[in-house]
Amino acid sequence: MLTPRERLQACLTDDSALDRPPVALWRHFPVDDQSPGTLAAATVDFQRAYDFDLVKVTPASSFCLKDWGAEDIWEGHTEGTRRYTKRVVQKPQDWERLPTLDPRKSAHLAGQLDCLRLVRAELGCETPILQTVFSPLAQAKNLAGGETLIVHLRQYPEAVMKGLAAIAESTRRFIEAAIETGIDGVFYAVQHAQAGLLTLDEYKTFGLHFDLQTLQPATGLWCNLLHLHGLNVYFQLITHYSSLFSIVNWHDRETYPSLVEAKTSEFFKNSEVCPALCGGISQKSIVFADSSRVREEAADAIAQTGGRRFLLGTGCVVPVIAPHGNLLAARNAVNPQSEIGNRKSEI
Repeated sequence: MLTPRERLQACLTDDSALDRPPVALWRHFPVDDQSPGTLAAATVDFQRAYDFDLVKVTPASSFCLKDWGAEDIWEGHTEGTRRYTKRVVQKPQDWERLPTLDPRKSAHLAGQLDCLRLVRAELGCETPILQTVFSPLAQAKNLAGGETLIVHLRQYPEAVMKGLAAIAESTRRFIEAAIETGIDGVFYAVQHAQAGLLTLDEYKTFGLHFDLQTLQPATGLWCNLLHLHGLNVYFQLITHYSSLFSIVNWHDRETYPSLVEAKTSEFFKNSEVCPALCGGISQKSIVFADSSRVREEAADAIAQTGGRRFLLGTGCVVPVIAPHGNLLAARNAVNPQSEIGNRKSEI
């Protein structure tokens, strides 16, 4: 039996030694995500319960913003996310005042590095670990608020560009420091590559430009995952990221393209280096459907991809209200005779 690391590496290289498609689900851990130790413990416990093939460490989105002064509060959102109560950017000039952060000296960034060390120490080297990294534009949204960001971006582009440069450099430094903790890759969350938010040219100017700067230290990691968040995404952008990411994830059950549409696209047919696909199960099904529906979606996803260069998961985070039985159904869909399936079914 392959280890999670061996299985994922075989998947990404299309190695015939692959014993089954890998599977991974990830979620937020509200309240627990407010300190490095409790987030690490919750992450490790989740992994030990389900034995996924990679671990995405998922802090609150504010972890990278609190050192600039952002504040938020937990109010019970089903996805486990928090509501921002203090925005750092109020007026255009505020973008130009953002300092570049040192992750080793900034309390909240340093705390997340401590969390990664704890997770690695508990899970060992055979479980791939990915640190969540929000794109500079996604961070800017939370610093200013979504509507304010769009207004400033279009009316005061030079000021926003200066702010994005500070965010990108701070995040680049954080990735450098995170690599030293032993992570295998970054889970890079892009939130504005959507036709309903920005034009493609706007995203290339304010998003892609800074993404490539931010991700420079991660070029040597073997398990980077690109998450294109939301509906009507500019999926064609993956051509600009193809050398950086070995896996791409998006809301494939809710928006174009489906897994098979992505698999048969011109990019995937013509590219010698293309990412593995991750998805197949909808957020709605894993919360509101029963386990048979989860298994049906998993089987359909494997059929769409032929189980090749494919990682079974959801299009985004698993809501914190998802039933245990549905999580287990997703985990066991790739291998119904697995040890975890037998053990859990007997409890």
